[in-house]
Amino acid sequence: MAVYNRIRALSTNPLRKFYVFSNQFHKDTFVKRMDGETPNDYNDRAIRVASRWYQTHLGPSTPVLLITNDRENKRRAIEEGISTDTIQSYVKSLGQPELLDLLVHPASESDDVAMEQVEDLRPSKRQVVYQEHKPMSEITLGLHRGIYHQGKIRVNRYNPFEAYVGSESIGDEIIIYGRQNMNRAFDGDIVAVELLPQDQWHEEKSLCIADEEDDEEDVHLAPSSADDAPRTTNLVSGSATETNSTQSRPSGRVVGIIKRNWHSYCGSLEPMPMPAGTGSYTSALFVSKDRRVPKIRIQTRQLENLLDKRIMVAVDSWDRQTRYPSGHYVRVIGEIGDRDTESEVVLIENDINSRPFSAQVLACLPPLPWTVSIDDVTNSTRLDLRSLRVFSVDPPGCKDIDDALHCTALPNGNYEVGVRILNKLTIRSDIADVTNFVHPGTPLDDEASQRGTSVYLVERRIDMLPKPLTEDICSLRADVERLAFSVIWEMTPEAEILSTRFTKSVIKSCAALSYVEAQARMDDSRLIDPLTTDLRNMNSLAKIMRQRRIDRGALTLASAEVKFQIDTETHDPLDIGMYQIREANQMVEEFMLAANVSVAKQIRDCFPSCSLLRRHPTPTREMLEPLLRTAAAVGLDLDISSSKALADSLDRAVGDDPYFNKLIRILATRCMTQAVYFCSGDLSPPEYHHYGLAAPLYTHFTSPIRRYADVIVHRLLAASLGITKLPSVFQDRTQLTSIADNLNYRHRNAQMASRASVELHTLIYFRNRPTDTEARIVKIRSNGFIVFVPKYGIEGPVYLTTRGEKGGGEWYVDEQQQKIVKMDKSLSYSVLQTVRIHMEVVEIQPNRPKLQLTLI
Repeated sequence: MAVYNRIRALSTNPLRKFYVFSNQFHKDTFVKRMDGETPNDYNDRAIRVASRWYQTHLGPSTPVLLITNDRENKRRAIEEGISTDTIQSYVKSLGQPELLDLLVHPASESDDVAMEQVEDLRPSKRQVVYQEHKPMSEITLGLHRGIYHQGKIRVNRYNPFEAYVGSESIGDEIIIYGRQNMNRAFDGDIVAVELLPQDQWHEEKSLCIADEEDDEEDVHLAPSSADDAPRTTNLVSGSATETNSTQSRPSGRVVGIIKRNWHSYCGSLEPMPMPAGTGSYTSALFVSKDRRVPKIRIQTRQLENLLDKRIMVAVDSWDRQTRYPSGHYVRVIGEIGDRDTESEVVLIENDINSRPFSAQVLACLPPLPWTVSIDDVTNSTRLDLRSLRVFSVDPPGCKDIDDALHCTALPNGNYEVGVRILNKLTIRSDIADVTNFVHPGTPLDDEASQRGTSVYLVERRIDMLPKPLTEDICSLRADVERLAFSVIWEMTPEAEILSTRFTKSVIKSCAALSYVEAQARMDDSRLIDPLTTDLRNMNSLAKIMRQRRIDRGALTLASAEVKFQIDTETHDPLDIGMYQIREANQMVEEFMLAANVSVAKQIRDCFPSCSLLRRHPTPTREMLEPLLRTAAAVGLDLDISSSKALADSLDRAVGDDPYFNKLIRILATRCMTQAVYFCSGDLSPPEYHHYGLAAPLYTHFTSPIRRYADVIVHRLLAASLGITKLPSVFQDRTQLTSIADNLNYRHRNAQMASRASVELHTLIYFRNRPTDTEARIVKIRSNGFIVFVPKYGIEGPVYLTTRGEKGGGEWYVDEQQQKIVKMDKSLSYSVLQTVRIHMEVVEIQPNRPKLQLTLI
């Protein structure tokens, strides 16, 4: 089906000049199926009839060639006088040998023999490596009888020999451990799983994992949620003190693949000696950048040219008698280690669309230069707020400014925006009116819907919308008139919201401040100008609003956000450090949160079954167990009975050093799943709850330039106010649910791409900068421990045993105290302990540089 869809996409591209001939609706090419004829034979016969008709219709001046690899179909075509060839022979005739690598290589005895040397399949090339997959009929029956369990398999990003299948039938995750039990399943496949006997159930492993070649676990950006974190417990099953203290979990094996998730993968070829002679096929093993993907065997005529390249490879098949799947070369991405090449790999691996916007999309934009028209100002549905003091506060260098704020203090001590209201404050949040330019059903809207979100890498931004919109027409830049969608509150000086109003508006921002500039204004007591006073007033309100949220149970969590200083010419990182959060950041956050909550209530009240909302599921005790064990080991008793109880416990978690509390909050953050978009009609109201914010209703409204979810919400809000009609997509709950699913997928991928970009630039930064620094132990493993490096926001393994040693050697784990202890008890290391480490980029395997952490 995927190949069919790609071919149809090609045929609809007018630049390609392909045409679809509906042969079954033409009188000369209609073919009736004969009794006893198989579907395959029927299709082949219909194709031959259509080919013969084309041959006659076009005449000798335009040759018609039937491409088929089916031997019987080719034989019959030749008998019927149809010019025919195999795809391999046709491509070979073009005189471009490199194109042959793009083809799925036909299996042959000689190929198997050649691969035997690569795979080391002893004692025989016919050796059975994996169990046979059950046929679909047997799988369907087994699922019905409860013998098998269906779910999506997720391979542990940090341990490729461990996977999980979420099963609704048993209400738990099933652990799949080892390649044999995974039985040729790829990450993301829909699989059928059979539970193993209960005496074979076990806990997750927790060695610092090595792959087939004993390659050490990578250093990576510290996880920011349970979705990013390694799926492992703190301790290894069977260590000295835990054998009888842990409970086993359901374990199983894959018995069949219901739906494949194969796609193209980025990586490089495993180094190998160059074969004698040139021009013939050579067998090689492809190693993906994604550790979850097994090695893939390919055959190529270009081995010498590909060994130092990042390439893309597609999977074709995986026979039960071969250790690795078979695939074929797709294309070269670039030189290994080149920053642009590795950045492109990040985008490809995370399915990020970085292609230029098409002519059809760009045709939807208004001509430049664009200005607010008199019709915009006089429109009865739009409020003219250009005379008010509006400003924005964003990261430095921000060009896609999609939110602005306004607050005015009167001389008599009261506050006013637009009207005077005694002892009350009116606050306004203005959001770029993107939907004035992005209309439903247009190519621009379709493109934004598919992209879902802008993606922020270290050195570049990949926009959801074309730059004329993001940086000019919709951006709420200083000193230019722009269209906005405003949320206006009346507040008391104690930040009590008395009323809420929504309106489209015209504004003119007086300043586009960075967080640093806004903070400097608020901190400088010499400044008493109106803009600075507005900032201070809003900051005072934001502090009250923030504390009120915390009192309701909102969590103040933390994550390891990293920032780089980039060379403007080379684009290489010059410096790296943790991102500093200031009061100015928190001030803007509070008003954006308040706007999102207010809009969520409005659209949910008006459209209870088709609103796009955002929820954060309550973490289970099992998810919080690693945090509880770590806290207990350092004498902390955390109450997790509610978000309020957890928030209070975290506030009391104060250690001997100022970073201790932030570290505990970072560990708490990674125990929780990410928030997700959903259609309000798909869940019951209690399930709408946002755990982290302690909010019964929440959505995204404040960033329509960079998030398509906000575009959807703007349309819902406009319809709720009677400004526009509700687009037809909202009347189809299934379609809206599909949109929400895509937004979650795109949001998740954008975050993973951003993390991968940070990891790439961290590696580049340390390439010639060996460094000694402090780190905190966050996980104990049986052969070492995992450390978090606060200064750089990274996390990775420190080994206490020699490379390749599978056990703890002369070390054992004390589970209760969360420490690893030398057998003679002369030395130990505990969770959250501070250690000094050496950081250096090494190349243990050719073309695979990595950041290595060693204990000083």
